[in-house]
Amino acid sequence: MANIVAIVGRPNVGKSTFFNRLVEERKAIEDNVSGVTRDRHYGHATWGDRFFSVIDTGGYVTGSEDVFEAEIRKQVKLAIEEANVILFVVDCHDGLTDLDREFAQVLRSSKKPIYIVANKADTATQVLNAAEFYELGLGENQVFPIAAISGSGTGDLLDEVIKHFPDPGVEDPDEGIPKIAILGRPNVGKSSFLNALLGKERAIVTDEAGTTRDAIHTRYKLYGKDFIITDTAGIRKKAKVKEDIEFYSVMRSLRTLEDSDVLIIVVDATRGFESQDMNLVTLGIKNNKGIIIMVNKWDLVEKDHKTMDKIKKEMIEKLGENKWIPIIFTSVETKQRIFQAIELAVKVFESKTHKVPTSKLNEKLLPEIEKYPPPAWKGKYVKIKYITQLPTKNPVFAFFCNLPQYIKEPYTRYLENRLRENFDFEGVPIKITYKKK
Repeated sequence: MANIVAIVGRPNVGKSTFFNRLVEERKAIEDNVSGVTRDRHYGHATWGDRFFSVIDTGGYVTGSEDVFEAEIRKQVKLAIEEANVILFVVDCHDGLTDLDREFAQVLRSSKKPIYIVANKADTATQVLNAAEFYELGLGENQVFPIAAISGSGTGDLLDEVIKHFPDPGVEDPDEGIPKIAILGRPNVGKSSFLNALLGKERAIVTDEAGTTRDAIHTRYKLYGKDFIITDTAGIRKKAKVKEDIEFYSVMRSLRTLEDSDVLIIVVDATRGFESQDMNLVTLGIKNNKGIIIMVNKWDLVEKDHKTMDKIKKEMIEKLGENKWIPIIFTSVETKQRIFQAIELAVKVFESKTHKVPTSKLNEKLLPEIEKYPPPAWKGKYVKIKYITQLPTKNPVFAFFCNLPQYIKEPYTRYLENRLRENFDFEGVPIKITYKKK
């Protein structure tokens, strides 16, 4: 059974700070501006001998017409349904507010264990002030004063929370699972793609750029394949990033890129493959990530039977030497080819982690090398004698030869092309190294 804790409450009470404290990592963006957290945000925590998942949620506001506030309310309700234990965070500095009372009414219908967490109790006076939250008449008849920023008081709270977890849980349920990141510029359909795959609203979607702020991490199964898919904030050029929140959102997206195995780079079909898309490709290659390019909004493009081939050819020209990156045309709106896109991403992961037997490498490549050996350099002939794949996380091949220093870049590209022709490394960057023998 999964052990899940949901952190809920009105805006600006310190929910994300508390979340970061529990997961011992700065995963959620913290800011004094209301509404920074919008989607449900997941992390893993441990206390005593119990492991559990933690859900951070956006601030719950009733009676607001704001499109984001309505969507946040939906996300909070989904988190409450999903959780085993609910932590209702309130603010000792502000005291009991009407918004707290309204949200308490929402929680009354839940049959889950509820704990009132009186945050910002950084002084003895604030700890005493926490007593006023008993008026809400919620929870396990106890209010827990804490200071999320320092961790004060969280131990007593967690001692109570883990009593609801008979199952020890799993230390890291995501260990060894392929990690796929959805990246791209703002408003290309990344969150809509995630929601369409899951068949439910996991991420908030609006027409406004910058809707997604944190990296939204989801475990997913498709056709017997288990993987983690992460939606990220849209990445714009640095010069266009004005707000601190957007800056931190972009930093989270780039960190997700570094932590992932495969990148799905989403491109807007109506705008084409732009320089910022190419920057993401370059960054992915630099970090040795598997890559696919997903051209979304294909339903909005006027086309005939030659349009796809024409656009694909133009994109391959822009990719230059990186033509090994697969391109798939999709429409999230009509669900056209979205499942093929995720299948392709899983296939890229399998290629990235595949080990080619040494015997097969030599059987296939040595005859090719014999037909077209490395060019002689200053009268010296290079002889490649043996090839093997190194035991690394990404495909790296060692070519053993007599004079490794004389092999130049064009011949390395030739060898890479032969590797790709003979073995399936679509979407995967390959590295070649030469060793003296």
